[in-house]
Amino acid sequence: MPLLAQEFRDAIREYPVVFAGTEDQIMPAVLLGFGEHENLYVDEAGQWNAKYIPAFARRYPYVFSTADEGKTLTLCIDEEFNGFNQDGEGERLFTDEGEQTTYLKGVLDFQTDFQRFFQRTRTFCQRLQELELLEPMQAQLKFGSGAEKTITGFLAVKRDRLKDLSGEQLSELAVVDELELIYLHLQSMQNVKELAGRIKQDPGGSQASDADTSGEPVTTEAGEDDPAASAKTTKKKKSTTSKKKAAAKKHNGKGNEKTGKET
Repeated sequence: MPLLAQEFRDAIREYPVVFAGTEDQIMPAVLLGFGEHENLYVDEAGQWNAKYIPAFARRYPYVFSTADEGKTLTLCIDEEFNGFNQDGEGERLFTDEGEQTTYLKGVLDFQTDFQRFFQRTRTFCQRLQELELLEPMQAQLKFGSGAEKTITGFLAVKRDRLKDLSGEQLSELAVVDELELIYLHLQSMQNVKELAGRIKQDPGGSQASDADTSGEPVTTEAGEDDPAASAKTTKKKKSTTSKKKAAAKKHNGKGNEKTGKET
């Protein structure tokens, strides 16, 4: 799931933070699972079981769209979201006079902050590409039963390349707080262990209870019921995500909180 640079400090407490996308647009992202359509941070009741939820998820079912490179922004919604209704329940978007409600103004403020931080995040990622700091990586999880789970298609900062930067380049990164973001990202790779610990049972019947990984290749012994994880360099294709958007007038769901705040 995409992540904003302003969210790194909160996100690295629980999530592995990596980079993904296309060559034209790389963005930070949090890893949520080891399988397709898998989110290990959502429990059986459908509740997000984490202290921090990325703003990308919290902004749903709203999103800004633009046809003129951001000069004009239009607030859109996913009309299939079952929280919307025409029965007068929940939070109204407009008053009887057609004015924006306090709720809708809060949604617009949240989306405006998200858009501003998104542009800042893109600038950060472009700098990483210019400095050739990113390399393809994969995280592999091995169980005692012999079963494996692997996350591929993401990028991570290469430590050796970071060390090769000149003093001037490092200083420029530090001045705009991007050097801190890089180290927060590298630190977060240890959270693959946290992610693996959320797996209740592997395909072979072994319980998942431990994992270890880093930005460099590592090898870890695995017990009968314990998984071992390692990050290896790969050259896999990356994937992108898109959302459906439409328009509506009334909504009974929860309001959005400010970008970067815990929920």
